[in-house]
Amino acid sequence: MILRDKKMIKKTTKKRKKLIIFCSAAIIVTVLYFTLVNVLVSATLVPSFMEKLEAFERITVESYAAQVQTSDIKGNRSASLNETQEWLEHAKRQKISAQTDDGYTLIANEFFSDDDSHKWALVLHGYTGWKEEMYPFAYWYHEEGYHVLVPDLRCQGESEGDFIGMGWTDHFDCMKWISYILSKDPDAVIVIHGQSMGAATALMITGEETIPDNIAAVVSDCAYTDAYSMFGEKIGEWFHLPAFPLVDTACLVLRLRGGYNLKDASAVNAVKNSHTPTLFIHGDEDAMISVDMTKQLYQEACCPKELLIVEGAGHAQAQDKDPDTYYGAIRTFLNGVMGEQSKNCRE
Repeated sequence: MILRDKKMIKKTTKKRKKLIIFCSAAIIVTVLYFTLVNVLVSATLVPSFMEKLEAFERITVESYAAQVQTSDIKGNRSASLNETQEWLEHAKRQKISAQTDDGYTLIANEFFSDDDSHKWALVLHGYTGWKEEMYPFAYWYHEEGYHVLVPDLRCQGESEGDFIGMGWTDHFDCMKWISYILSKDPDAVIVIHGQSMGAATALMITGEETIPDNIAAVVSDCAYTDAYSMFGEKIGEWFHLPAFPLVDTACLVLRLRGGYNLKDASAVNAVKNSHTPTLFIHGDEDAMISVDMTKQLYQEACCPKELLIVEGAGHAQAQDKDPDTYYGAIRTFLNGVMGEQSKNCRE
């Protein structure tokens, strides 16, 4: 009897040890998994963290190599930068700031038009970008008689923030700049011109039910359909990791750390509710964001819309591949919507 009890105790002890080992291993795996996801979130959405990673330089080099490197693009780009630099030497401008609802300070540059105009352009940069790279667009709008506002989106450039917003937090932030414009000019007629993530931001603004009637049009240049899809695609491409279940876990981690969900950042859902006239632009050789995403956005959009696919252009290169077609299409599109919008604002 005693021997049998000893065997049972020994057997129970072994089971307990196995259970303890299993639970300990499960805890370790879970901790390691969430640590990995935390690192991935920081590596893709926190610029200061990105720059510390060896992978960041590799990704930057690979992204540049994926761009179209033709002589016409390089030549047009160089000419555009030179013209912009000459304009900046005498352009009237001021640096302004705004506070987000969650307490961050955002920075923008405002360029004053020489014309007595109610036309305004809000120009938005892309992922890991900054306002200065959008100055060639600001220059073009200024020459067209617009007042121009060019912000750094949160956590980029001079603007504060813990995480890049992927268009979601940004589209709320941009309402601060729109309110600023309207405080200066209640009759303002506003076009929002965004590139890449900035374009997705602009589209998300138009999906809101309460946007001001003063927003006349959007120019969406190489937008993505949704941040959830982009995140899954890029962690596979950049870090060679599977999208599932990492992206869904990243959504949870980002909600806890950054206060938003990648699934919320959906331009394609927004355009289904949009009534704002929108010009969709994309290069057909974009290796960063597939041209199919803009085609899907165009198909799903319920607003008055036009589509321009620029042949031979890579990511955010349409304006340099064929500047005459690019800016010509924007001018024609805006001429068609701005006059009617200006009339509505006056009424």
